[in-house]
Amino acid sequence: MVALRRKRSEVRHAGKLGAEAAVDLLLLAIGGAIAYISWGYGFGSIARPGPGLYPFFVGSAIGIFAAILFASHIGTPPAPQPLEKAQRRTLALMAATFCLWILTMPLLGYALVTGLAVLAFCKTMKLEGWRKPVAVAAGTALFTYLVFEKWLYIDLPRGILFGAS
Repeated sequence: MVALRRKRSEVRHAGKLGAEAAVDLLLLAIGGAIAYISWGYGFGSIARPGPGLYPFFVGSAIGIFAAILFASHIGTPPAPQPLEKAQRRTLALMAATFCLWILTMPLLGYALVTGLAVLAFCKTMKLEGWRKPVAVAAGTALFTYLVFEKWLYIDLPRGILFGAS
C-alpha cells in the first residue's frame, strides 16, 4: 500500500520541477554570464593573473555546480520542507550578521569586521566554547587579509580605526 502511494506521488510529480531546480537554473545562467563576460577581460598568466582569470573560474564553478544540482533534481518530486523555529532563527541571525558585515566594513575595516562576522557565524552555528570560534575568526581574518592585501595587492577598507582608505 505504501509503495502504491509512493508510486502515485512520483507519477503526479513527474515532469515538475521545484523551486530549488528553478534556483539551480538561475545560478547556471548567472555562472555562464560571469564566465562569458570575464572571458573578454583576459586571463594573463599564472605569475601575473589578468582581471578575467578569477571571475572566469568562479563563474565556471558556479555554472558547473548548478548544473550538477539541477541534474540531481530531475525526476525527483519537489518536497516542501518548512523550516523549524530554530532553523528560522539561525537563518535570520546569519542574514543579519551578513548585512551588518557589509554595512560596517567601510567604518571599521575589512579585517576587524570579518573577524567579528566569522565569530558571530561560529556562535550562531553553536561552535562550542570561545577558544575555537575566536581562533577560527582570527585565522579567517588573517588569512583573507594576507591573500587580498599582501598577495593580490587589493586595497581593502581599513576603517576609521586603522586609517580609512
